[in-house]
Amino acid sequence: MKYSIIGDEDTVLGFGVVGVSGKVATNPDQAQRAFKATLQDKDTGIIIITERIADMIRPMVDKFLFTVSFPLVVEIPDRNGSKPDRPGIKEMVNTAIGIKL
Repeated sequence: MKYSIIGDEDTVLGFGVVGVSGKVATNPDQAQRAFKATLQDKDTGIIIITERIADMIRPMVDKFLFTVSFPLVVEIPDRNGSKPDRPGIKEMVNTAIGIKL
């Protein structure tokens, strides 16, 4: 099982330094093609996608999130930080485990 990243050039480059392969997307068409290609790779167990790229293809990401359980899709902030309307990592962990840390 491997990780794959879809994001801006800096994010993909940063993850590449630690051995995570990825695809750069700068517009909705590139994001859609990258997401579809990554889903077709049966070795990928976790897809990491930046929030801004996920927002470009939100209906596609949400449809996948709510209908398929594998691979896991994780949204992360890009180099510009979290979007203002997104919960922080602490809030996401609290929600996921059901207790307040």
